[in-house]
Amino acid sequence: QVQLRESGPGLVNSSQTLSLTCTVSGGSITTLSSYWSWIRQPPGKGLEWLGTIAFSGYTYYSPSLKSRTSISGDTSENQFTLQLSSVTPEDTAVYYCARSFGALPMSGERRKYDYWGQGTQVTVSS
Repeated sequence: QVQLRESGPGLVNSSQTLSLTCTVSGGSITTLSSYWSWIRQPPGKGLEWLGTIAFSGYTYYSPSLKSRTSISGDTSENQFTLQLSSVTPEDTAVYYCARSFGALPMSGERRKYDYWGQGTQVTVSS
């Protein structure tokens, strides 16, 4: 059973960089054909895909956020990290990490993911 757990600060000031870590257990982030993503849900809105790091280490980003997003992996800790720079209150959301298997998800559709973290609330203060 794969388990994912998000960690990081719940409050970030505007213009700073948001940094979250997803710790994976019960599976490896280097498992062939596995893809590890960050998704968020702003208040009253749907799920938004931010980006993905593949088992190979390649990264893929949402075009709308690519200039501000960076995802990296730490194979020794079996973790992957999201950094979102120059945040504004519009980046306030519940942030999730999730796994998909066999295909790059490229969206926030729940059906594309088989394991999710519980989510962590991040609030950006103005």
